[in-house]
Amino acid sequence: MRKLYLFSASMLVSGTVLPLSVSAQSGVGGNEDELSVKIVEYKDSTDTYKTLHENAPKLKGVPDVPRFALHGKEGKFYMGIGTNIKVVPLYDFGNPIPDDNMFITSAIPMHIAPGNGGQFRFSAQQSNIYLNVVALPGTKNQLGAYVSINFLGNGYAPNLQLAYLRFWGFTAGYNYSLFTDISACPATIDYEGPNSFACQKHGNVYYEQTFGKKNQWKAGIGIDMPSNSFTNATHTSTVTQRVPDIPFYVQRSWCDGKGWLRLSGIVRNLYYRNETAQKNVDKVGWGVKASGMSPLGSGFTAYYQAVYGKGIASYIQDLGGTGMDLMPDPGSSSRLKAVEAWGAFGALQYNFSPSLFCTAMYSHVRTYAGEYTDSSVPWGTGYKYAQYVLGNLFWQVTPIVQVGVEYIYGRRVDFDRSQAHDNRIQAMLQVSF
Repeated sequence: MRKLYLFSASMLVSGTVLPLSVSAQSGVGGNEDELSVKIVEYKDSTDTYKTLHENAPKLKGVPDVPRFALHGKEGKFYMGIGTNIKVVPLYDFGNPIPDDNMFITSAIPMHIAPGNGGQFRFSAQQSNIYLNVVALPGTKNQLGAYVSINFLGNGYAPNLQLAYLRFWGFTAGYNYSLFTDISACPATIDYEGPNSFACQKHGNVYYEQTFGKKNQWKAGIGIDMPSNSFTNATHTSTVTQRVPDIPFYVQRSWCDGKGWLRLSGIVRNLYYRNETAQKNVDKVGWGVKASGMSPLGSGFTAYYQAVYGKGIASYIQDLGGTGMDLMPDPGSSSRLKAVEAWGAFGALQYNFSPSLFCTAMYSHVRTYAGEYTDSSVPWGTGYKYAQYVLGNLFWQVTPIVQVGVEYIYGRRVDFDRSQAHDNRIQAMLQVSF
């Protein structure tokens, strides 16, 4: 056992003085009958780190276990409040995207005013504050809670990023959909990430379970709050949704969980109003996806995802909010149809050392909306496909300081063959406590 250095303090809680042991060693030491604070090293091997990390969303490049974790009496709970302060200067040239944090290729402006071909911006909105709590760790009644707030609202207004509970294999709250394999996306300075990533956050409840001799298999099923975006025809309208989306998956892991392949599916009921017939119509949307991560040896790691479906545009990052879940049926001004779409990305990461790595990535999204004339939106202006190319380099300078640089190229093409592109060069300084 390594040497341990302790000092004692006291804390007044509701008029009661509680002994507080502060340990300068990673997750070790202190009397478990007392309230104690542990200093947790990044990616250490202690039970404190493993338990809190498992409770967190495990976004690549975003530390999710605070440096200081509070242990309850007799180790009955772990609690940490952490923050990631992320500062990003950036420069766009081409047709600059107006968003300072998210490089959304569908938002590349097709036309810009003369003289607006370059843009310098500066943002710290991706900084976040989070609470990570696990009660009764290591028991059958372990309960986890996680809440994260960033500042992506207008004028740096606080914005809820995640808020969920975990108990007995169930997860409930405001969280990533079960159709999203969040760990299959490599670290990027860009908050959006690859345009084809099947990523959606909303209210949901799901159940997951591991099985197999070494728990190498995992499966899950859940219900998601519907999140839809339609383009109406002349005689159709949008109505409230009746049925939750149903995502599910099965996953096979290897290399102690460092590599995996996940096969996912989702079924959706999409309701709209046929104004001619004066009745609601239910269109079924569906999607399938393969995603994962594979260590290749010699410092290389591959990330990948491919998604395909009809009526699932809201679950593909670049297509969310574009009105492409349902679009006018070319054969009738009173009908909508589920739009076919697919997306795929592949990324290769190379680790020069445990603290220095680089990533190269290509991502592509394509839609197949049939030509229509009965709509308030001219058909030729619609999004057909887009490309997203990224390269970055990250350096973990110290356990709490990380820096990075990144280049992104995006190209959008519409159905009328018009196109536009944007380039973004950005840097990052991130300090995590």
